[in-house]
Amino acid sequence: MFSPATIKERRQYYREEWNEKDLPEFISENIWMREFGFDHYGKGPNDRYKTFKTPKHLRMFLRSKSPFAGYISVAFYNNPRRRDDWVKSEFVFDVDAKDMPIRSCNCDNVCEICLDEARQLVLDLIDTLKGDLGLKDIHLIYSGRGYHIRILDEIIMTGEAEVRGEIVKYTTGAEIPKNSVPIGYTKLFNERTKRNILNLTGKEIIDGINPKLLKDTIKNRDVLINNNWGIFQERIGPRRYKNLINSFARVNLSFVDAKVSIDLKRILRLPSTLHSKVSMKCVEVKNPETFDPFKSAVPKFVYERK
Repeated sequence: MFSPATIKERRQYYREEWNEKDLPEFISENIWMREFGFDHYGKGPNDRYKTFKTPKHLRMFLRSKSPFAGYISVAFYNNPRRRDDWVKSEFVFDVDAKDMPIRSCNCDNVCEICLDEARQLVLDLIDTLKGDLGLKDIHLIYSGRGYHIRILDEIIMTGEAEVRGEIVKYTTGAEIPKNSVPIGYTKLFNERTKRNILNLTGKEIIDGINPKLLKDTIKNRDVLINNNWGIFQERIGPRRYKNLINSFARVNLSFVDAKVSIDLKRILRLPSTLHSKVSMKCVEVKNPETFDPFKSAVPKFVYERK
């Protein structure tokens, strides 16, 4: 399934399966304000500054070119062909299953296990974005090898990169709390860090954590199931515990691509198009709790392969 799509398969997909109705409404309703980019050769988006007045114009382009990959800007412009006269930008979290620093599988690319772990992670992030920050206009996109959380609340879309960076650090648990009272941000940081410690396999290479500390962390992590951080600290030792927590603050952040979140002019995979490297569709996720990419994001040509 995860082998690259051939040009014949891409043509089949865009001419027989792709439908403009598969474009999310948050894209189609202001499509003329977006920049599009395309990768025709599998080497990255080299065809930029494209614009389309309507989804029908996009359909004609896709049927004609059958690109290796399609992208769309998170930004809205009054002049998207020149990326000029910026209006606002979506706020995005990019989680790629193959790049997660801690995952229980050993696959070379992506598999059912790490994709589901990525889905569980984005569910946690969305809960925080809604519950702690009060954001509501949130859309989840399966990107082919992970997930994009795309946020269109007006209050955040005009925010600068610095503000977005602070939200990313808060949401992921990337800063060590200044107090130990287990409420608010301290609770969130503890939850993110506990989850990652409990998911360690022992094969990870983490900056600031030597093999002995990694082994001892796994050996003593059982007490964290009941949030006994004091006992855990005693077992690890104060100095090593400090090193461990500093390292895991960085680990927490590395589950998302922070550069994507703060880039106001970033382009992302266009929902409804192919991720041709893995022969999967990039699709909007209507129900994150039950979404299964192997049922909802596999193009028909995959089933027709010999």
